Amino acid sequence: MADVTRLVEQARAGGPRAVARLISLVEGASPQLREVMAALAPLAGGAYVVGLTGSPGVGKSTSTSALVSAYRRRGKRVGVLAVDPSSPFSGGALLGDRVRMSEHASDPGVYIRSMATRGHLGGLSWAAPQAIRVLDAAGCDVVLVETVGVGQSEVDIASEADTTVVLLAPGMGDGIQAAKAGILEIGDVYVVNKADRDGADATARELNHMLGLGEARKPGDWRPPIVKTVAARGEGTDEVVEALEKHRAWMEENGVLAERRAARVAHEIERIAVTALRSRIGDLRGGRDVGALAARVLDGSLDPYTAADELVAGLTAGA
Repeated sequence: MADVTRLVEQARAGGPRAVARLISLVEGASPQLREVMAALAPLAGGAYVVGLTGSPGVGKSTSTSALVSAYRRRGKRVGVLAVDPSSPFSGGALLGDRVRMSEHASDPGVYIRSMATRGHLGGLSWAAPQAIRVLDAAGCDVVLVETVGVGQSEVDIASEADTTVVLLAPGMGDGIQAAKAGILEIGDVYVVNKADRDGADATARELNHMLGLGEARKPGDWRPPIVKTVAARGEGTDEVVEALEKHRAWMEENGVLAERRAARVAHEIERIAVTALRSRIGDLRGGRDVGALAARVLDGSLDPYTAADELVAGLTAGA
């Protein structure tokens, strides 16, 4: 059994092994997970969480690495949570993102962790919220969360980040995708990466046009800026950081940051509760409750909604 108190103290002191161990306890759904979260609760809340998402090939990992460099120049301690696809063999992360960010591996002010999706849809790992809390409590000023890159359905990051950055690149069909619902509706800052390629200006113009279609913003509302970058050369990255800081200042001034964080925690609590209920339902399947209800639905003596109500009543009885 891990000494959670000592691990938390070491993590606060900047110990990368302690941070790694705490995140491993989170990922593995350790029996000590509740103890870990209780120890971290009073220490978290200071980090600015930035999510980066976009289609595969737009340069998310390169852009994340460039942002790390930009924040380090400002003296910020940075945590990176890079959510990779799961290996079909081991279930672990494929670690592509850590390979691309290897230039920061020796920097004590940077912590990079790859996490596997393990079948979780929406571009994030199920353990991402708790892992973010670990990096937050460990003293990171900024936590960058890079999603898997699965396309338009990858919108979970909007509910986990303070600010969401959507990356696009010219020549990848993003102009057409901009007209569709999904990933391009969640951005607070839009970045057209690989801006040295032909079509970058046209992509930015079309994106600006699409963002203006049907928008119902009131005076004073945030209008997402569009920043052009060449992340591989670090060009435009400082402008992205400036846009992020402006968005953060706007959120703080208008109370939006507090609202987003409250909604994020509420969503996390609901997810933990639903997971616990699903576990209890799974336990019931080994008994007679669900089977008996299913038999009554099959013979027409009960409808599925009433059966579900009875199941929920049984789960919550005496709670």
